[in-house]
Amino acid sequence: MKLLFVSPGWPRGRLWGELGFKFPSLSLAALAAVTPEPWDVALCDENIEPLDLNSDADLVAITAMTPQAPQAYRIAAAFRARGKRVVMGGFHASNLPEEALQHVDAVVVGEGEVVWPQLLADLERGELQRIYRAATALAMEAIPVARRELFQGKRYLFTNTLQTTRGCPFDCEFCSVTAFYGRRYRKRPVDNVLAELELLRRRNSFAFFVDDNLVADRTYALSLFAGMKGMGFKWLSHAPIDFAHDREFLRAAGEAGCVGMFVGFESLNQDALAAMGKVTNTARSYLEDAQAFRDNGIGILGSFVLGCDNDTPAVFEGLLRFCEEARLEAAIFPILTPYPGTEVRRRLEAEGRIISSDWQDYDMEHVTFLPRGMPVDELQQGYDWLNRSFYSLPSMYRRIFKAHRSVQVFAPMNFGFRSAIRRKGRVA
Repeated sequence: MKLLFVSPGWPRGRLWGELGFKFPSLSLAALAAVTPEPWDVALCDENIEPLDLNSDADLVAITAMTPQAPQAYRIAAAFRARGKRVVMGGFHASNLPEEALQHVDAVVVGEGEVVWPQLLADLERGELQRIYRAATALAMEAIPVARRELFQGKRYLFTNTLQTTRGCPFDCEFCSVTAFYGRRYRKRPVDNVLAELELLRRRNSFAFFVDDNLVADRTYALSLFAGMKGMGFKWLSHAPIDFAHDREFLRAAGEAGCVGMFVGFESLNQDALAAMGKVTNTARSYLEDAQAFRDNGIGILGSFVLGCDNDTPAVFEGLLRFCEEARLEAAIFPILTPYPGTEVRRRLEAEGRIISSDWQDYDMEHVTFLPRGMPVDELQQGYDWLNRSFYSLPSMYRRIFKAHRSVQVFAPMNFGFRSAIRRKGRVA
């Protein structure tokens, strides 16, 4: 039997749809790894190639984040009209399974690797159920090595993505990750990770750990870094800003080849940080913290949430000044987005402040709620201005054109974001 995995495309005119550098879906490659041998498996990523609706697949499996859900539903409708069975998983379907079931034959809720073989067996017997939900979380030693051969011949920047942990010990109210994986921090055996890295370095010396917080367990991370030292990788991942407070820990990451971290600063306002549950962040030490990352050869892709209740129109210029003073190598400025399943959505719904549930606008680029500190239009315009200003040539020169080992990653990233922002403006 034939199985087609589909990753829906982002709409044109959206930042993530216009970015030239693409990364593959690790979750689909992981599901492929637990697909029984008789199945013939293929992958289509609409972000880099057209989707053939006349595929001879017996089953179509779609994963989607919330802004991709409308396109996922359109894809499902097209395949079902051709007599195909369609299943869906991922963050959106897991949080709104009943909605998804209006468009597909079955929904996988949560981590799919546990129930995927059962779903395929049920389909072969003609007994496909409507919802598949794992009774227990996947044992971390059972995380399979992704079937990256599915990525061959596709125009990805690189395919060395892997995961070492799941879950996050924190519970930020805007975060959909905790809603999906939970707060229990689960870890793959370090030896398993190092063995996978040995396979990956035959292809490419760059790697990206998709973990939402790679360094939440110090002992575990130090063991991983010790094993990676000398492997020759240049790698990136996610870490909280207070990682900078442990200089020995930070130095170990740098010595293991870390050249960049995605860091959630979220706000320069300490009251706003407290309100969103970002308990690890201390705004007054941000400049010193950013310098500590740089001193260890680690660049920063910073993230700042716009539209918190404490934000006023002054937030945009203040953030630009800070990012340039801190010489952040890159940054994103997501508009607060009340994703299904998050605490912030429950709060804003209770306050009657949700103004749109048009899922394609849940891309962190559009205002979908009533902010307190400014009108909707001012928040939207401020977001657009901040992105254009941060990725202007003068700002890029001030931030990244210095001798630093992370420039090899962040200079192309800046030009990629700049080009995407310019294309987005032309499409709009």
